[in-house]
Amino acid sequence: MAKGLDVGTMNILSGRQDGSDTVFVQQRNSFVEIEYSDMAEQMLSRSDVLHIRRDDTVYVVGDDALTFANVFNRETRRPMQHGILSSKEQSAIPMIKLITEQVVGEPAEPGERLFFSSPADPIDSGLSTLYHEKTVESFLTDMGYDVEPINEGMAVIYSELAERNFTGLGISFGAGMTNVCLAYYAVPVMTFSVARGGDWIDEQAAQATGTPVDKVTSIKEDDFKLDFRTDIGGVEGALAIYYENLLDYVIEQISREVNEEDVEEGLDIPVVVTGGTSSPRGFEALFEDHLEDADIPFSISGVQQANEPLYSVARGALVAARSDEREADADRKTATTDGGERSSSSRRPADRESRSAEK
Repeated sequence: MAKGLDVGTMNILSGRQDGSDTVFVQQRNSFVEIEYSDMAEQMLSRSDVLHIRRDDTVYVVGDDALTFANVFNRETRRPMQHGILSSKEQSAIPMIKLITEQVVGEPAEPGERLFFSSPADPIDSGLSTLYHEKTVESFLTDMGYDVEPINEGMAVIYSELAERNFTGLGISFGAGMTNVCLAYYAVPVMTFSVARGGDWIDEQAAQATGTPVDKVTSIKEDDFKLDFRTDIGGVEGALAIYYENLLDYVIEQISREVNEEDVEEGLDIPVVVTGGTSSPRGFEALFEDHLEDADIPFSISGVQQANEPLYSVARGALVAARSDEREADADRKTATTDGGERSSSSRRPADRESRSAEK
């Protein structure tokens, strides 16, 4: 058994294999604070709403937080900001720990292998991801897992580019960051992130239109389409403007960071985009259109969007965990039969995971 975990700013998702299917479990990575009362406590418990109580305060956590925030006209709070644990939120660690425990569950066996996503250090910010990565690793280890971080962009490569020998440009448009990875045969040659993502889009659109951020987020997640023909001056029009600005910004950073010497001459690079922020209809076509005018030192064979953008990083982490688990099992068998030493092979997933998803 093995599991993959996507620790995202907006959502936390786990993936595990169940026969020929991949089963996903998801919770929104947020919480809202409400005043405690016996009636509220009883109502929440009977409704199976994920919550914790501290003194005279109840924290509603996960998917229900946005619903309660809209009902009580309050802003949700986030354990993570800009792709990592928020230094401004005192409850960040206990909240994200609670959500993660609900999503990943107990290990199926002691020392079950688990790969979790970790962002690259952003090139446009002084933020460091080390504290975030080590903190998540610590409480997953305490749960009994054998844990290893995987770069978020590399997880996209594992998830979506098996048919291209894990060669291509993988871009994960998350809520807090956008992660980029260029890989050849499952070996990363360029990884970086930028400190802009879906949250940045929501914040800019909210400021431009005078709309609460949570309301903007709800509109974006409710069948929003990037067509630039409707809602001029409204929230959807503002979202479209800032989506386009984000794409131009990411492409500009790719142009600056890619090293022409790392690119094999004459090789057409496939590009795959994923992440919750890439979910709106029209995103793939808009990104491909903007790439055509970019000054990038390699040719692009095409842009594809993951079939299930929200689940892609968790799936890629699962692919890596299962591949690592198989390699370890093979090494143990070799050591048992002939005492042979472990070979230094690269960790390349041997097969593609099933695309069946269950929320």
